[in-house]
Formats: sequence, C-alpha cells, structure tokens
Amino acid sequence: MFAVYAKEPNQDNPLDSLVIGERPEPEVPAGWVKVSIKAASLNGHDLWTLRGVGIKPEQFPMILGCDGAGVLEDGSEVVLHSVINAPGWQGDDTLDPKRTLLTEKHQGTFAESVVVPARNVLPKPAGLSFAEASIMGTAWLTAYRMIFVKSGLRPGQTMLVQGASGGVSTALVQLGRAAGLRVWVTGRTEEKRALAEQLGAHQSFESGTRLPERVDGVFETVGKATWQHSLKSLKPGGVLVVSGSTSGPDANADLQRVFFLQLRVIGSTMGTRDELADLLEYVDLAGIRPQIGTELSFDQAEEGFQNMQNGDTAGKIVFTR
Repeated sequence: MFAVYAKEPNQDNPLDSLVIGERPEPEVPAGWVKVSIKAASLNGHDLWTLRGVGIKPEQFPMILGCDGAGVLEDGSEVVLHSVINAPGWQGDDTLDPKRTLLTEKHQGTFAESVVVPARNVLPKPAGLSFAEASIMGTAWLTAYRMIFVKSGLRPGQTMLVQGASGGVSTALVQLGRAAGLRVWVTGRTEEKRALAEQLGAHQSFESGTRLPERVDGVFETVGKATWQHSLKSLKPGGVLVVSGSTSGPDANADLQRVFFLQLRVIGSTMGTRDELADLLEYVDLAGIRPQIGTELSFDQAEEGFQNMQNGDTAGKIVFTR
C-alpha cells in the first residue's frame, strides 16, 4: 500500500530519512480495526520520529502520522485517538506508563490504511470535514485538556498563548475565545499575530513584550525562549500550563517567583479518549472550525515536512487522499 514513512533515524538531517513509497498491508489483530485514511495531520512528533526520538532503531521503517480521520470497513466515518494503552489499563489514558503513540511502536496514519484498537476510533461529527477532523486527535486534544482539564480558568479571565501560529496555539486561541476567556497571544511576526487575531485573539503582542497587565493563565508550548516571559506575565496565584518545549527544555525555573507569588506550574500531555469525545461534541455544538494552514496531497508530504521544519505554519498542515 502507499505510505509516507521513515526508513531510519537521522538526527542531523531528518528529512533525508523520509520516503514516499510502498509498505506492506497491515494485519488486523483481534480487537483492532482497520481504518481507510481520508486525511491525516502533521505534528512535530513526526519530525522527532525521523530523528529517532522516542523510537527504538529496530522499529524502523515506521509509517509516520499520529493523527487521522477515515472510514471503517462498514462505512462508518471515524476520528482516531492516537494514545495506545497497555491491555487492561484502567484510569487516565495519559498516565499509563506503558502507553505509546502511533509511530512509536505501531505504524502510523500517513498511509492508505492504519490498524488501531477498536476503542481508539470515535464517530466523526457530520459537521467536520475529514481534513478538519484529522486535526482533533493531537493538537486540539492537547489544547482542550490544557484549558478545560488542567488550567481551572473561568470565563471572563485572561489567558496568554505563547506563540501564535502552531497547531496547539491556534487551537488554544479558538477554544479559549469560544469558552468566554479573554485571549492574548504573542508572535514573532506581524503575519502570525494577525492570524491569531483573525482566529479570535482579543490582542496580540510581539514575543517578549511587557503586557498591559498580568494574566490569570499562560499556555506554554515553546519552552526555553518564552519561559521567563511566561512567569513574569502571571498574576500572583496564576497558572502556567505547559505541554511542550519546541525551543528547548533548558528553562530557568525562577523558583523564587514561583513560590513567592504562589504560581501554579502544571504539566499537560495529550488527552484521554473521553476528552476527545467531549472535544468533538464541543466543536460540533459550538460550530468551531479548526484552522488549517496548508492542505496537501500525501504525494506532497516532503513539502509539508519542510514547512514544519522551517516554522512556516499558519495552523495545521494536513495531508489528504
């Protein structure tokens, strides 16, 4: 079958390991289902896979893609949840010590078809296109959990999103606005800030700018480059929710500020199957349409990966068939 895959790990030149070609048809174990992929979205995790991060060398070649939406063999339209839990796991999906994501142990979604546990498919809302639905499982689920499960923020309070144009950031802007929060964002370029305001941000600022006032919550996916600004932007008792560190994890913790102002620093990773079900219902009920920056065919996968590596994003990059 046609697939986009990593042939081997390549730390220095990850795109040299990207192959667009043929892979064997997947077998379907008991309790799993086969999904014919209609659309799949690109994540930073896919670049990490090409670099060999979070995957053992013997797992290659590996079909890329954590997210997707498609059709079951009975014709049902579905969205994928990419967290694969150990058999028999009970509790929060994200706390399972033996959990994996698609592309870490099991083949991913950048292919004609993928097999996943039956519990990992959810009905696709009729109001979402396959391309829009393919965004939900990682970026939008991450943002949903950050706001509604982890932050404790209430409508009317002010949130700051660090970085204005990535998949999680644009989701945070759209979900925060829909939830009745005052949404501020930072961005490196005028174009990225304009996009954030177009999606619903009330105000946007250059990266590192002193804000008009301190905020109730900050949402971090950038890490080292913005961490100090995030801490300094919080009100006493405010919350910083972090789900990534794209600029590097080596941040100055500034513990004096954390304990003296009684700030809360909370980690957040992905989300559960039930949270994805709630997200899909919420997006459908609220009439929210996720921001797609670029839509390409799977044959153009290299272009999409290059854009992500260069930071040339304006929402999610989606591949469609």
